[in-house]
Amino acid sequence: MILRASLPVLDGTVAVEGLTAAVSVTADEYGVPTIVAESRLDAFRALGYVTARDRLFQMDLLRRGAAGQLAEVVGRAGVENDIRQRRLGLQQVAQAVAAQLPHEQRQVVDAYTQGVNDFIRQTTTFPFEFMLLSYRPQLWRPEDSVLAMLAMFQALNLYDDDERMRTVMAQTLPPKVLSFLLPDIDLYTDAFLHDTEPDQFQLSIPVEELLAVRQLVGAEPDDHAHVIRQEKPTIGSNGWVLAGSRTADGRAVLANDMHWDMAVPNIWYRARLRYENIDLMGLVIPGIPVVIVGSNSRVAWGFTNIEGDFVDLVRLELNPHDVHQYKTPDGWRRFEERQEVIKVKGAPDEVVDCTDSIWGPVADQPLLGEPVAVSWTGRDPDAVDIGLVQMDRVQTVNEAIGVLNRAKGPANNVLLADADGHIAWTYTGRIPIRRGFDGSISVSWADGEKGWAGYVAAEELPHIIDPPSGFIVSANQRMLEHYPHPIGHAFAGGYRAYRITERLRDMHRAKEADLFQIQLDTRSEFYEFYRRIAREVLTDNAIRNDLSLTPVRHTIDAWNGRADIESVGYGFLIQFRTILIQSVFAPFLARCIEEYRYCAYGVNETSLRALLTAQVPALAPGDDGSHDWQSFLIAALKRNWHELQENYDGPSPDQLTWGQMNRVVIRHPLSGVIPGLSPLLDMPEIESPGCGSCVRVMSKKVAASERLVISPGHPEDALWHMPGGQSGHPLSLHYRDQQQAWSMGKALPFEGSSSRHALTLVPAMPTKSNARLTPTSASMQHNIH
Repeated sequence: MILRASLPVLDGTVAVEGLTAAVSVTADEYGVPTIVAESRLDAFRALGYVTARDRLFQMDLLRRGAAGQLAEVVGRAGVENDIRQRRLGLQQVAQAVAAQLPHEQRQVVDAYTQGVNDFIRQTTTFPFEFMLLSYRPQLWRPEDSVLAMLAMFQALNLYDDDERMRTVMAQTLPPKVLSFLLPDIDLYTDAFLHDTEPDQFQLSIPVEELLAVRQLVGAEPDDHAHVIRQEKPTIGSNGWVLAGSRTADGRAVLANDMHWDMAVPNIWYRARLRYENIDLMGLVIPGIPVVIVGSNSRVAWGFTNIEGDFVDLVRLELNPHDVHQYKTPDGWRRFEERQEVIKVKGAPDEVVDCTDSIWGPVADQPLLGEPVAVSWTGRDPDAVDIGLVQMDRVQTVNEAIGVLNRAKGPANNVLLADADGHIAWTYTGRIPIRRGFDGSISVSWADGEKGWAGYVAAEELPHIIDPPSGFIVSANQRMLEHYPHPIGHAFAGGYRAYRITERLRDMHRAKEADLFQIQLDTRSEFYEFYRRIAREVLTDNAIRNDLSLTPVRHTIDAWNGRADIESVGYGFLIQFRTILIQSVFAPFLARCIEEYRYCAYGVNETSLRALLTAQVPALAPGDDGSHDWQSFLIAALKRNWHELQENYDGPSPDQLTWGQMNRVVIRHPLSGVIPGLSPLLDMPEIESPGCGSCVRVMSKKVAASERLVISPGHPEDALWHMPGGQSGHPLSLHYRDQQQAWSMGKALPFEGSSSRHALTLVPAMPTKSNARLTPTSASMQHNIH
C-alpha cells in the first residue's frame, strides 16, 4: 500500500506557489503532459512540477552524481564516482553559472525550481527509491539544473583517452607510423564528403617503418591484444533533415535518434507546452528546463554529438626545488589545494585531497610520468548557460542558427527544418581557439606560447543552409573537411552517415514514415569487406585440405547482409574482425604498453583495411614474419569458430543468430539492490536487431534512446518511440508502456490522440501552505497495472 500511495496524481486541482494564473495539465494515453499556461514562466513552473511528479528520483540521482554526493545515499558503491566528481569541482562551477545566468534564463530556471519544490513540499509519500534508500530528497536549487546540464556535458565530451593515447604513440612511434595508424579521415567519411565510393580511398602503408617498429618488439600479437579497443566508446546520434523539394507536399522534415547508455527510466521526458501563442513540444532531460529536441510549430531541431575535442591535458612543469609549485607564463605558482569531505552512508566519511591549477584540476593519472591538468570547456562558467530556451520563439532556420550559435553548453551538431521548407546545419556550444598547438597531444602551456585564446565567435561558427542535394546528414562523423580551428581528432567513422545518404539520395516525395524506416535500417555493408576477406582464403582447395573449414564457409555465405535478429553469420563476422584487430595492430603498439603501460588504441577502419587489402608479406602477423597472410586468416577463422562454440551454449556457430548474440536488457539503477526486484524494475531482456555500426544502433549498452521524425507545423504526422515510458514509478501504467513499440521498431504518434487525465494547477493562496491533493480512487486505479 505504501508503494501505491506514492503513485503520482494525474487528476484534480493542486495549488502551486508562484503561479500567476491557472495552468491546465492534461495527459494522453502514454502519460505525456500537455501544459497550457498564460505565460512562459507559468508553463515552466508547471513543467518543473510534473517532471518531479514523474521522475523525481532520476532528477535527484542526476544532480547527486554530478556533484559527487551519491555515497551519501547509496553507500560505498558511490565513493569512486564522488571522488572523481569532487576533484572535477562541478558543484562550484554550477554555483558560478547559476549566479551569472542572463536574467531571462534565470527567470526560467527559478520558475522551474519553484515547480519542483512545490511538488517536494506537498509530497508525503515519495517514490519507492527514496523509501528503499531511506532518505528524503532535498529541495531543488537553481544550480541543480545546471548540475544536470553539466552531467550531460560530461557524458558527451569529457573524454581524454584519445589525447593520452596519441601522446604516448607520438612519443614511441615514428611519424609515418603515427600518421598511418591515426589518419585524419576514414574511408566512409571521405566518401560522404566527396560523394565517392569508399573503396576509392587509398592510404599509403609505410612498410619499412612498420616493419622496424614490429621488429623492435618481436612479440606474439596476442601478448598485447589488451591495448587495442575496437572503437572509441561514444554517445552518438543520427540526424538528418530533408528539404521541402524532396517531400510529398513541400514540408521540411527532421529525423533524429540519439544514442545513450540504456537505463530505466529513459533519459528523455516528453512534454508539450502552450503559452503566449507558442506551441513547444519535444524532449527534455529531467532537471533541465529546456526542450532539447523538438519543435515550436515553426522550426524543428535535433542534435548529434560532434565527437570533437573540447578537453586538453596540460603538461605541468614542476619546480625541481618545490613540487608544490608549477610553471606558468607568469612564473612559478603554488597549486591550490582543497579538501572535500564525502559523506558515506553506513561508513566513515572519506576525505579527498584535491589539487587545482590555473588551467583546471590535476588529473589523478599522470601522463608519461608527469602530472597533467584537465582544461575542459565544461568547467568554464562562461561556456555554460541554457540559451537553448530561446528556441521557443524562433521562426526560421536563420533565426535558429543565431540562437544556437550564441547558446553555451556542450558543443553539438544541430539540424534544423522550418515551416517554409528550409533546412540547415550548424554547431552550438563553445569551441576553444587553440594557440600554438592543435590539441591532439598533451603539451605544456607554461611558456605562454600555447593555450586557449578564448572561443570561436558565434558569427564565425560554420553553417549549411539549403544545400543543392536537398538533405543534410550528421551521424557523429566529421562534417567539415577544412575549418580554421581544430574541432576534433577522433570523429566517429562515417559508415552511418554514408548509409543514410545512400538511402536519402534516391528519396523523393518522402513522408515521415519513410524517414522513420531509415532509422530502423539494419543493412551492414561495413562487414561485407570482412566477408570478402574470408571468402578469398576459404577456397575449395583450402577446404579439401581442412574439412573443418566447411561449416565456416557455410556460415559466412549464410549471412543476409543485415543485422536482423534472424541473421546467421553476422556475429561470426563481427567476432572475426575483433580477432583481426587484435592480431594485426598489437605488434606495432607493443612498445607503447611496454614502456609506458598506457595505450588504448582506438582502431581506424581505414588503416586496418589497408593492411588486409595489401597483405604485405613482411607485415603478416607472427613472431618472426614467417607466417603468411592466408595461413593467418584461416587460423583466425578457426579460432573464431572455437571461441563462439565456447561462449554460446546450444547452437553451433553456423546456426547462431544475431538475435541470440545481441540480447539487450535495460536496467533500473537499484534493481540489483534487493534480490527479486529486477522483474519489477527492469525491462525484459530481448533479442535485438541493429548493431554498433548500423543506422539502427543497438548494442548491449548503447542504443537509440528515442527516435523522432517531425515536420514543423505538422505534429499530427510526427512519429516517435522510446524505451520504457514516461513514468519512473514501476506501478504506473506508463512505466513500460512504450517499451514494446521501441523494441519491435513500431512507430507511435508523437501527438497523443486523446486526453486521459486532467490536472489543474492554481496559484497558491499566500495564507495557505502546501496542501497535497488526495487522489481519487479512480485516478489511483488508472495508474496501477
